[in-house]
Amino acid sequence: MHSVYNTNLKLQERAQTADTPGQRVMATDAVSELRQQCLNRGSAGIKGLGRTFRIMDDDGSKSLDFQEFQKGLENYGVSVGKDKAQQIFAMMDKDGSGTLNFEEFLEKLRPPMSSARRQVIAQAFQKLDKTGDGVVTVEDLQGVYNSKHHPKHKSGEWTEEQVFRSFLDSFDSPYDKDGKVTLEEFVNYYSGVSASIDSDEYFITMMKNSWKL
Repeated sequence: MHSVYNTNLKLQERAQTADTPGQRVMATDAVSELRQQCLNRGSAGIKGLGRTFRIMDDDGSKSLDFQEFQKGLENYGVSVGKDKAQQIFAMMDKDGSGTLNFEEFLEKLRPPMSSARRQVIAQAFQKLDKTGDGVVTVEDLQGVYNSKHHPKHKSGEWTEEQVFRSFLDSFDSPYDKDGKVTLEEFVNYYSGVSASIDSDEYFITMMKNSWKL
C-alpha cells in the first residue's frame, strides 16, 4: 500500500511539471516510441492494446491507475520502461487524479491523421455498416463485399461466410478475434495504414478505389 501511495504521489508531482517544455518533449517522445512498437505488430496493433486495457477494466470505468496501465503494456508486450511509462501517464492524467482514461489515451496513441483522411475512413465504414448499428458483421458484408473472386472461394475450399470472416479478421486484433468490427477498430486499423502513406491525396484515392466510394 505504501509503495502504491508513493507511486501516485510521484505521478502527481510529474503531472504538476508536465507542462514544462522539456517534460512535454520527453513525454511526446515516449508516446512516439510506444506508438511505433504497436504499429510494428501490424495495423491492428493499437486496437489490440485497447482490448488488453478493456479486459483489465473490471469495473467498466474506462480508466486505469498507473500499476494497471504499466501491467497492461507489459502483458501486451510493448514495454517502454517504468520512467517513460510514468512520463506518458503523467502527460495523459491532466487532472492529476492518478487515473488515466484509456479511450482518450488510445485516441492520442493513434498516428495523427488529417480530417480528410478521417472523413473518408468514416464513409467507408458507413458503407459497410448496412444496418447502421455501429458494428460491422458477416451479415453486413453480404451484398457489399464480393466473395466470388476470392481464390479459396473459387477453389471451393472456403464458403462465402469463411471469406467474410477472413475479411473481418484483417481489421480485428490478432489476439482476440470476435468477428465484429466497430468504427474505433476500423479507424485504428486504417491509422496504421495511414502512417505509411505521406500524401493525403494518395490515401483518399486508395480508400475510394478500395471501397468504391
